[in-house]
Amino acid sequence: MSPVPFKHILEQGPMLRALGATAIGAARGPRSSEKPATPGPWIEAAAKAPSSDLVRAFVAFTRGDQASYRGVVPPHLFPQWTLASASRALAGVPYPLQKIVNAGVTLAIRAPIPAGEPLVVRARLEALDESPTRVVMTTRIETGPRAAPDALVAELRTYVPLARPEGAPRANGAPKPETPRVPDDARELAYLRVAASAGLDFAKLTGDFNPIHWIPAYARAAGFKACILHGFGELALATSALVKGLLSGDATRLRAIEARFTKPFVLPGKLGIYVTDAGELFAGDAPGAAAYLAGRFEIAATGGPR
Repeated sequence: MSPVPFKHILEQGPMLRALGATAIGAARGPRSSEKPATPGPWIEAAAKAPSSDLVRAFVAFTRGDQASYRGVVPPHLFPQWTLASASRALAGVPYPLQKIVNAGVTLAIRAPIPAGEPLVVRARLEALDESPTRVVMTTRIETGPRAAPDALVAELRTYVPLARPEGAPRANGAPKPETPRVPDDARELAYLRVAASAGLDFAKLTGDFNPIHWIPAYARAAGFKACILHGFGELALATSALVKGLLSGDATRLRAIEARFTKPFVLPGKLGIYVTDAGELFAGDAPGAAAYLAGRFEIAATGGPR
């Protein structure tokens, strides 16, 4: 598969500025030690629609069919124009955001997003679940054209490890939760070769240039064997496989998708996408193997309007 052209970085200004602001904030340290009230205030912004060239490159990267997204923006491309606002919604939290990990997302697809139309974005910190050693933050994002500003609703779950307070007791030895496994009876929709460059390619498409995804030395310093694919990259590949392999290319039938990113996918590698009759979705090496992504999906019997 051909590498994603570098020209698409020119569309990633808002996300790159957000990453820079996060880095500067991390260097300065937290402005407050108080746990913020939730839900927090809405952060509202206007966003440009991804260009048709970027959409085509994204569909190609995810192994989708271009015809499935004629005249619309793929909903799983949402990080490209929304994560800058989501980052601003977390700007005041007293946690080390340079350590943030994407734990999962739930997407509700209420209406198509027309290609080429200006978009609006609203984001806020929805909930916090804090313990002495970690915090899980839920961020709600609503986006769409002005005529349907909540066409797509996303709830992002992010995880930040916290330093154990001095003198605090260690964990009581309870076993670490087992990574979910791909069910033995799951049906394979796709089996994909994912190149070592996939992390950089996804960054070019979305602006998420976290170096653990494209700089091997940085990934190793963070504890990984090599670069790992973005969780949203896994979701994008899984969503395209779902539309192509289960919905005969009719993307309008997809109503909701939920994903938990349960295990890092190290690049390069082979990634299988699997479903069950119960509406479960998995990404993994094979049935019975540990899953990199585990979730669910909802589909309509017939397609919606374009």
